[in-house]
Amino acid sequence: MGADGADLKDRAEKLRELHTGEMLVLPNVWDAASAEIVAEAGFPVVATASNAIAAMLGYPDGESAPWQDMFAAAGRIARAVSLPVTVDAEAGYGMQPRELVDRLLGIGAVGCNLEDTDHRAGGLLDADAQAEWLAAVRSAADDAGVPVVINARVDTFLPTSGIHDADRVAEAVRRGRLYRDAGADCIYPIGVRDKGDVATLVAELPGPVNGNTGDSLDLATLRELGVARVSYGPRFYRAALGRLKAGVQELLAQDVAATGPRLQ
Repeated sequence: MGADGADLKDRAEKLRELHTGEMLVLPNVWDAASAEIVAEAGFPVVATASNAIAAMLGYPDGESAPWQDMFAAAGRIARAVSLPVTVDAEAGYGMQPRELVDRLLGIGAVGCNLEDTDHRAGGLLDADAQAEWLAAVRSAADDAGVPVVINARVDTFLPTSGIHDADRVAEAVRRGRLYRDAGADCIYPIGVRDKGDVATLVAELPGPVNGNTGDSLDLATLRELGVARVSYGPRFYRAALGRLKAGVQELLAQDVAATGPRLQ
């Protein structure tokens, strides 16, 4: 289902509006079939998971898969539904802001996750440089006439960040404020597991905050804390593979029971 410029603009505006009302829940997808399932279930937005798409393509996460393959997969997802689609664009694949925006719009996406992990050097990108880059992405989207929704990921809670545990909340707030000032629509401190940390981040960060469910953070708790958006990353992809594995193991057991063990 292709979308013209006016349609993309409408979808982007709708996606942005959905960050200010009832909590936006995003069960992330990895292909056209999973996108159609999410759309048919009644969710208002389809979001991709880079980890799941990369794994489907045979690559590890973290910009290891060729961006051409990642965008081609996301494009198939966008064409399969008539909803706003937001793409996990990792750290932007080294693209210049104009190219990134043009390629997102070219595949029919109206939103993106952009993370501040440096996949080449390791650790986190310089926060001021990342804010400057996000501002350029916002400017490029404005020039294109489509208010692309930027979900700026803050990776201070990830083990690869190099940030000491005691400093993670403060650094996430510092980075999130910079990114919000640069034009990000939503701030995504990924990997937060503590309820108190989530509450602090929601209170300290201006604008919508993206959260994740966990052992002590169900949807009701996140809603109560004021989280605006919840995403699941590769969780449903991994669950689907888990069900496939269980199914084929059961099938193999039935086959062995009927015919006897196979010679190796």
